[in-house]
Amino acid sequence: MPENFSFDYAVVRVVPRVEREEFLNVGVVLYGATQAFLQARIEVNEARLRAFAPHLDLEIVQSHLETIPRLCEGGKKAGPIGELPQRARFHWLVAPRSTVIQLSPVHSGVCSDLEKALDDLMARLVRLPLEQSP
Repeated sequence: MPENFSFDYAVVRVVPRVEREEFLNVGVVLYGATQAFLQARIEVNEARLRAFAPHLDLEIVQSHLETIPRLCEGGKKAGPIGELPQRARFHWLVAPRSTVIQLSPVHSGVCSDLEKALDDLMARLVRLPLEQSP
């Protein structure tokens, strides 16, 4: 039987008008401390985001979203935050903000494969469900 690992995750959201608290899920950050795992996946459905927030500058939003996986990876190319330990980078990413890009509260889970858990979370929380055949 495979070994199970606990993990924490947060959903990456675009919040076009912070005062309205409406958002569109665009990614997931997953942290597994025991496996030294910190990764983010970002997938922006541009048509959906344009319909949801036609006034939003998608190029700027996309450029900011691209920093999240870099911060997870760490290192000099991620700037000063990238030099922090994984745990500190995760906590920096999930800190509450009143900005257009926000992360959800942190949730926890258990799995035997963190990559698969990240894929499953993306499928459930970010991607549109496949249309069901009648």
